[in-house]
Order: sequence, then C-alpha cells, then structure tokens
Amino acid sequence: MSLDARLLLVETVVPPGNQQSHAKLLDVLMLVYAGGRERTEPEHHVLLASAGFAFNRMIPTAAPVSVLEAIRAS
Repeated sequence: MSLDARLLLVETVVPPGNQQSHAKLLDVLMLVYAGGRERTEPEHHVLLASAGFAFNRMIPTAAPVSVLEAIRAS
C-alpha cells in the first residue's frame, strides 16, 4: 500500500447512547446468526489500529451505512 493510499470501509456504525437504531438491531442479528457484531466508531478505531491503520474520518451517507476512511499508521 502506498504512503498516500486510503482504505475505505462501508460499514454500519453503531451510534452511542440508548436510542433505537437500525445498527443495534443488526448487531443483535449478527451475534445470533453469525457470532459477529457491528461496531461503534471507537471500536473501529481500535480494529483499524490493530491492523496497522489510523482512522482518518467517517463520512455519513443517506443509507444506513457510513464510509470509514483510514490511512497507513506511521
């Protein structure tokens, strides 16, 4: 990966707080059916860091997903 490359992830991001959201329902479904989970923005930061990336920004979309941009960690 070149130094100026960007990694783009299209993900459902679980919002903070206790309000209802589509992402929280998906989180439960992922846990029950696949043993997986949806993540909050801070959890994405940790996951990306563990893979050698630095979180750069999150771009909301009109759909129930966001685009997460990461760069190579220095």
